[in-house]
Amino acid sequence: MCNLYSMTSNPQAIREIAKVLEDRTGNLQPLPEIYPNTMAPIVRNSENGRELVMARWGMPTPPGYLKRHKVDRGVTNIRNPTSTWWKRWEDMQHRCLVPLTAFSEPERLPDGKSRPVWFARSDGEPLAFFAGIWCRWTSVRKLADGETTDDLFGFLTTEANREVGAIHPKAMPVILTQPDELDVWMNAPAAEALQLQRPLPDGVLACVDPPQPLG
Repeated sequence: MCNLYSMTSNPQAIREIAKVLEDRTGNLQPLPEIYPNTMAPIVRNSENGRELVMARWGMPTPPGYLKRHKVDRGVTNIRNPTSTWWKRWEDMQHRCLVPLTAFSEPERLPDGKSRPVWFARSDGEPLAFFAGIWCRWTSVRKLADGETTDDLFGFLTTEANREVGAIHPKAMPVILTQPDELDVWMNAPAAEALQLQRPLPDGVLACVDPPQPLG
């Protein structure tokens, strides 16, 4: 499960590659460590074309899993987007692109602990996109804040390819690297768009050093 990624690319690159017509993020700064329930940029469709906005990472948790907890920590990774709970957000108005420069998966160590192993594109290109969905939702995300209405997002996962599977064999995020893939995910009917829920080909990713924190 991917619960840590980075986005340190130039915002102009996001706007150009994802064909963004309106940037509503303000002065977007590099984000070397993005964790669940924090704000991060996404590209979504609007009436005026694609827009770049900030949203909170973690889609609404299905009610059956919330139990009696007041705080919804959110669902970051979505494996079965055609299930009843997720299907409501399969239309193009709720699909989004989540820009990233690298992502991590946990490696289990012999002592039972784990450490993050980072992956990025092996071709040297700095930017890729998770295939995501988003919604506007009212819930309690932090007890201190009480009930709030937020734009939330998560991204799809699939089987791991060779590089990720060597570290974390269960799954990897659905990652889009080609312009035509971005257009299909954002514009195509759901059945066609979901054909992109597949692992990257072997060799497209490489292990990289952890992103450097902002100093």
